[in-house]
Amino acid sequence: MKAILFDRFGGTEVLHETDIEVPQPGPGQLRVRVKAAGVNGLDGKIRSGALEALFPTSLPAVPGGELAGVVDALGEGVQDVQVGDEVLGWSDTGSYAEYALATTVAPKPAGLDWQHAVALPVAGETAERVLNLLGVAAGETVLMHGAAGGVGTLAVQLATARGARVIGTAGPANQEYLASLGATATLYGEGLVERVRALAPDGVDAVFDLAGKGALEDSIALRGGTDRIVTIADFRAHQLGITFANGPHERSAARLAALAQDAAAGKVVTTVTAYPFDQAATAQQVSDAGHVRGKLALTLD
Repeated sequence: MKAILFDRFGGTEVLHETDIEVPQPGPGQLRVRVKAAGVNGLDGKIRSGALEALFPTSLPAVPGGELAGVVDALGEGVQDVQVGDEVLGWSDTGSYAEYALATTVAPKPAGLDWQHAVALPVAGETAERVLNLLGVAAGETVLMHGAAGGVGTLAVQLATARGARVIGTAGPANQEYLASLGATATLYGEGLVERVRALAPDGVDAVFDLAGKGALEDSIALRGGTDRIVTIADFRAHQLGITFANGPHERSAARLAALAQDAAAGKVVTTVTAYPFDQAATAQQVSDAGHVRGKLALTLD
């Protein structure tokens, strides 16, 4: 089968297309013919070797942690899924490939296309997990740094659905986008503390940092301490006494299925920029550069 892999750590130039063996599902696993693979910031950090201490990687490696596609083989003990079912979920093997193995998947609604389906597993799980970790509740104000990306797009909507107010930071090009999702948008960078205090005179109840670009000190100033601040992107968190949310992941097929139904019904909006499979390096370059609006994905025939 075709796959994108890297056999050394480095920039996107280490990614290349090659032929490898089709994986065989073990007990509890199913094999999926991949129609779309999600591209996440984590993919580039693993490829570069920056996260080798946290996520040891055996080389050569196929990137990608989520997929949408058609079930084509079942391992022993798999129930409630049939060959031919259209699914979305988390991949056990790299998803930048024609076939990948998975354990936790949800049915793909007929009204949801492949690329918008693959925008949901990682971003939805991360957003919900962090909002739960922060204890976000109705009537509260949540500050989200870098809220226009794939996780932020869902986090804004899930938080507002809880009855919270979201103040989201982004660059000039994404101010209207955040407002369309239900957030109060503001620019990141110098003067952020003053801007947020003007928007929320009574203070912010929680902070969700999705940007990882030096916003933690401002967050501490706005919160008056480190309580109820969580980052998924700034590796200085522990030095500052702030929670870095890198797991444990809560992969629920039932919750993913409900999110997919909401997306198909238009209750949850996803924004996706899709690249052909052979442009995986370009997609990761865009991801590495940051400032992405919504989700990046690779599509396969």
